[in-house]
Amino acid sequence: MGGIGKTELARQFGWQQWREKAYPGGICWLNVAESDGGFIGTSILDFARVHLKLTLPDEGELDVKIRYCWQNWLAGNVLIIFDDVRDYQQIRDYLPPQEDKRFQVLITTRKEYLSATIATFRVEVLKEKDALDLLRSYLEDNRIDTQIEAAKLLCQDLGYLPLALELVARLLVRRQDWKISKIRQKLAEKGLDEPILDKNPKFHGEMTAERGLKAAFNLSWEELHSEPEAQILALYLSLFALAPFPKGMILDLFPDEDGDTVEEWLTDSLVHLSLVQDKGDGWYEIHPLLRRYFRDKLEASPHAEPAKRRYCGIMAKKSAEMPQNPTIEIVEEFKPFLLHLQTSVGEYPQYIADEDLLWSYTGLAWYYNGQGLYATAEPYCQACLTATRTHLGDNHPDVATSLNNLAHLYDSQGRYTEAEPLYLEALDLRKRLLGDNHPDVATSLNNLAYLYYSQGRYTEAEPLYLEALDLCKRLLGDNHPRVAASLNNLALLYNSQGRYTEAEPLYLEALDLRKRLLGDNHPDVAQSLNNLAALYDCQGRYTEAEPLYLEALDLYKRLLGDNHPDVALSLNNLAELYRSQGRYKEAEPLYLEAINIAIQALGENHPHTQTVYQNYLRMLSQLPEAELRQRFPDEVVEMLKPKPPHP
Repeated sequence: MGGIGKTELARQFGWQQWREKAYPGGICWLNVAESDGGFIGTSILDFARVHLKLTLPDEGELDVKIRYCWQNWLAGNVLIIFDDVRDYQQIRDYLPPQEDKRFQVLITTRKEYLSATIATFRVEVLKEKDALDLLRSYLEDNRIDTQIEAAKLLCQDLGYLPLALELVARLLVRRQDWKISKIRQKLAEKGLDEPILDKNPKFHGEMTAERGLKAAFNLSWEELHSEPEAQILALYLSLFALAPFPKGMILDLFPDEDGDTVEEWLTDSLVHLSLVQDKGDGWYEIHPLLRRYFRDKLEASPHAEPAKRRYCGIMAKKSAEMPQNPTIEIVEEFKPFLLHLQTSVGEYPQYIADEDLLWSYTGLAWYYNGQGLYATAEPYCQACLTATRTHLGDNHPDVATSLNNLAHLYDSQGRYTEAEPLYLEALDLRKRLLGDNHPDVATSLNNLAYLYYSQGRYTEAEPLYLEALDLCKRLLGDNHPRVAASLNNLALLYNSQGRYTEAEPLYLEALDLRKRLLGDNHPDVAQSLNNLAALYDCQGRYTEAEPLYLEALDLYKRLLGDNHPDVALSLNNLAELYRSQGRYKEAEPLYLEAINIAIQALGENHPHTQTVYQNYLRMLSQLPEAELRQRFPDEVVEMLKPKPPHP
């Protein structure tokens, strides 16, 4: 790509070799660019006359005279540099003879590939440290170090591209009073049209580069003038976020074209011209400034609207693959797509089709919510509700689902008073729009019941749970994950009421269903194991409870990660079991780990965090007073002492 510093690197290498006298036969620099063969040939002849003092024969064609030059070149090793080669045919007839090993050839080119006979070395953009050092090399003051964070962001904005960094640095030299943030603001406003990125005539003679950044990009773009399809592809690719994107999504942008044809546009044109970088394994990336260049062209073209609609459709389809409770494995698989999905809802929300609104936001919300990152998930849930209401009206099933999802998020955070009216509104909407006999109505009943259960409103929760279970069985059949969830929730309620004989068969049935339907390695199976263990724990059946708690904890950690809220609750439950058995030394580290996770994931004031904390204090209060006084100040010991009953 233009501006990467190929010419400057070759120039510095040439001067270094000259100073070290590595090529006693001379170093010949040939500026190829758009030159035809005749110009290159005459340049070689001129070099031979002026620098080698060769007397060339008057007779013969150009190729004969060039061959004479190679044969009569000065003794010793020779370096021939062909700069900015556009096509191998430009230089093929003017290369020194391969059999004469003293000739070495260095070629700079924007092309990914010139010839199978040429060894290639890709010049990459600078690393952050090198980019900062480049800025420092132009500025004698300490502006870079006193504004280091802004300087790092500037380097990031410019994609660590040497030409862009040099142009900015030279401007800063002349604008001593300018802050780096001002440069960033101007670049953000005008992009490649900002004069900062154009070559200032005052820099003439100071810079190796002959043109500014946009002009450098224009040269590569003009090489695609005979390939309009490749140009359109480049415009479409500018919609992706500043992150690698997969070939599959590129092909999806052109559903009416043959996949092999689109791949040819991609690899034989865009990658070949270094306008797109092949990252390997079917992933590609565009430099930030090239992305801006392509985006500007897209916005000025008739392709902008259809391109954005198609992009948003692809992202909605991907977002819909996210389950409500993703495992670590799913989170990791989803991560490379995250920025592209966020770009869809963040930059192009008005181009999302009505039928894609719900999933465009919900997949992102579930990605974060499933990891216990509720604060990050909340804006997506809220935006989803706003978008569905705005575009679909208040009376639409997707609005009901958006209400339900936002309520579920609040419920997970212990924000029960905010969750309840949303659950009730979602339930009412679903009943009116879908009728009483619909799976989504069962989901709303289940969720509302769980909210009441979490608040200890058991008499309100039970009829809702029973109605939800009956609906699920009638509509979905006995062998369905939603039936298992309903069984589990009803058992949870009975367990909390001390109705153990009613709870146990429901827990066992839910566990069996989940294992058969979801497999042994699923978060819902871990939940069932944990709940069944809790039942046995409440009944004093400790030897039956412990292995189930341990299995559930292991599953949660493997599937959800060590810092998930469900891991905190699982640790708390195991600690409670040990406390009940007087195994305080085993219980305490589990409590402390659970408290730490809960605070980080849920916050100090979340009901679950407070439950774990109170359980830990209860365990401490059961320790011998002598031990407590050794470990804690007197006021803590007094607080932990059992209080006498109220008269």
